[in-house]
Formats: sequence, C-alpha cells, structure tokens
Amino acid sequence: MAKRIDLKDVDIYYGAFHAVQSVNLTVAPRSVTAFIGPSGCGKSTVLRTLNRMHEEIPGARVDGQILLDGENIYDRSADAVAVRRTIGMVFQMPNPFPTMSIRDNVVAGLRLQGVKDKKKLDEVAEASLRGANLWNEVKDRLDKPGGGISGGQQQRLCIARAIAVQPDVLLMDEPCSALDPISTLAIEDLIADLKKEYTIVIVTHNMQQAARVSDQTGFFNLEATGKPGHLVEIDDTEKIFSNPTEQATEDYISGRFG
Repeated sequence: MAKRIDLKDVDIYYGAFHAVQSVNLTVAPRSVTAFIGPSGCGKSTVLRTLNRMHEEIPGARVDGQILLDGENIYDRSADAVAVRRTIGMVFQMPNPFPTMSIRDNVVAGLRLQGVKDKKKLDEVAEASLRGANLWNEVKDRLDKPGGGISGGQQQRLCIARAIAVQPDVLLMDEPCSALDPISTLAIEDLIADLKKEYTIVIVTHNMQQAARVSDQTGFFNLEATGKPGHLVEIDDTEKIFSNPTEQATEDYISGRFG
C-alpha cells in the first residue's frame, strides 16, 4: 500500500559536516516527486535518508523527523531492515547480481526473508517482471544470468527486484543517467505506471525528465561550497517549471546557473 512521507525539520550530517539543513516537505501516496538541483546540493543525501541508508556511512546522522504514514522511521523502536523492506531503492547504475539468473535476481529479497516455496517464487518473479514491463523480453531466458541483458533491461530488472518484496515506497537515484534515450523512455513510462501503486521519489539532473514524470518537484540548492544544502521550494511540477516562487529556482531552471 502506497504511503505518505513527511519530513519535518530534517538536518543531515556527515560527522561534523552539516550537509543538508531544515528540510520540510510532504510526498503524497501514489505520486511522483522529483528532486532537482546542482551537484552537491544534497538531493541524493536526502533521498538516502528516506530508507535509512544514510546511517550506513560512519559518523552520519539525521536530526528531525521522517514520518511514513505518521510513524517516525528513525524512532528508536523502528527496525532499519524493516524500513528498507518497506521503502525500496533503485540506484544510478543498474546493479543486478551478474551471475545470478534473471529469475533469482527478482526473488533474491524474498529468499532472504525465508520464502522457499518454488511456486510462490515463480509467481512473484513473473508478476514483478510484468510490473517492470520486462516479462515479454526475458520470459524465455529466465535462467540466463542477469548481467547478460542490456543496461536498460538491467535497470528494469532492478526495479522488478525492488517491487518483488512489495514495498510501499520506491526511491530512484538518477535511474536513467547511465541509459540511452530509448531505455530512458521505457523507464519513464514505467514510472508513470508504477505510481498507480507506489509512492515514488526520484532524483534527477535531467530537468526535462522531472517535468515529464513528476507530480511535484523540489529544488535543492546550496549557497556556497562547504555550506549546507537546503530545499529552496517544492510545489506542483507545472508551477515550478512555469512560475516558481523563488528567483533561485527560476535562475536554475532557465540555465542561469547550475
């Protein structure tokens, strides 16, 4: 079930370095939110806090609240592994297990959870590959290695792997940056389909992509090197790209800086 995300006064640190300051935003269920902004402004850092991957970095910490349907995922009682099961992640570079079969790539998370029923695993593999719009392309080679398909197919395989464990949220960190235009279009079409069932947050350097796929867009910026990044504004994507409230947003979108 897609869930709502709320960030309240979120500050993010790498050791003593204050990376991102005072982020407040809401992501509605069954929607796509895009984070845009120049390199180093903190957008990917914020994304990684949404499923507690940031804390895997030694010395990293998060202050404030990140709520998933009202439950703070950083509460002491929250289980980080359960959070990551609920909030899936797709990375910039496709990262299938290269020697593992396509089928086993998809159900790897379920196997880790202890699912052994072959019929169940096969059903989930097919459903997830269909959900990632990949089934028709790989159904006759499910036992072939996941590393033997094209880059665009590998990225959709990673999306199939992410949705196989039935998360509520999907995070995507520049999922198309390593792909050709045709594969990029396939991923964008897939995102439009997936938002019917999932809450999606995507980081992208491609402003045209943000305009095409997202319902709302957040613009992140930083004042100077060594200063914390911050969320300048977040609004409906159409408004951000046609009539932003902040001059800095307009300057970035129009190419005056960044």
